[in-house]
Amino acid sequence: MLLGLFFLMHTDVQAQRGDYGKRYSNEKQFRLGFTLSPLGSFFKAQEPGVERNAGRFGVNFGVMFDYFLDADNHYAISSGLSAVSAGSTLKYDAGKGLKDFSTFPAEYDIRMQYLEIPVSLKLKTDLENDFSLYGQFGTFFQAPIRARTDIITNGLKTEKVNIMGDVNPLNMGLLVGAGVEYPISESLTLTAGLSYQNGFIDVTRNSKWHDGRINNNSFALRLGLFF
Repeated sequence: MLLGLFFLMHTDVQAQRGDYGKRYSNEKQFRLGFTLSPLGSFFKAQEPGVERNAGRFGVNFGVMFDYFLDADNHYAISSGLSAVSAGSTLKYDAGKGLKDFSTFPAEYDIRMQYLEIPVSLKLKTDLENDFSLYGQFGTFFQAPIRARTDIITNGLKTEKVNIMGDVNPLNMGLLVGAGVEYPISESLTLTAGLSYQNGFIDVTRNSKWHDGRINNNSFALRLGLFF
C-alpha cells in the first residue's frame, strides 16, 4: 500500500512545481544527515501479573536520509540507521518472569539497545521565513544488540544479568512524527520534531518469561542536521 502511494504521489506531483522564493535551494533528490535524539521509552504489559513501575530515558543517534519523489522536495521516502536505547522497570508477580527468579515477586530494571531502521513517507510544505513543516508516517525495524537487567527478588539484588537470549531478535511497529526544518546554508539544514513509536512485537520471549506480550513504545525529540 505504501509503495502504491509513493508511485501515485510521484506521478501526480510532476506538474506541481512552483517558486517559493526560498533563500537557499534544497532541490536535491537525495540528502544525508546525522541525528541525535533524546527519547523516553516504556514497556507496556498486555496481561495481568506484570506492572510497569517506571520508563527509561535514552538516546537515538545515527545517520538518516531522505529520497525525494518530486522536484520540489515535498514528498520523500525517509530512512536511516541508528542505535536506540530502550527499557523500563517492570514488577512481576510470583510465577512470572525468568525461571531462576520467579519463586517470589521480582522487580526487573531492563536496559536494552537496538539497531534501528525506520522507513516512512515524509510530506513537507514550505512556510514563511524559510521554514518548512513536515509530517511522516511509516514503520521501523529493530534488532537488539545489548540487553541487561538488574533483578530484585526476596530482598536480594542481582545486577547486570545478560538477557540477550531471552528477548525477541526483532521488533517492529508504527512510526508517526512531525517537525520543522530550517536551512542555515546552501548545504546544511537543521531539523527538529517529535515522534512516537508503538512496537507491535513482544519484547520478551513468552516461553522464557511467561508474561504475555510486552510492547516497547517511545516518544522522541528528533534533532538532526542534513547535508
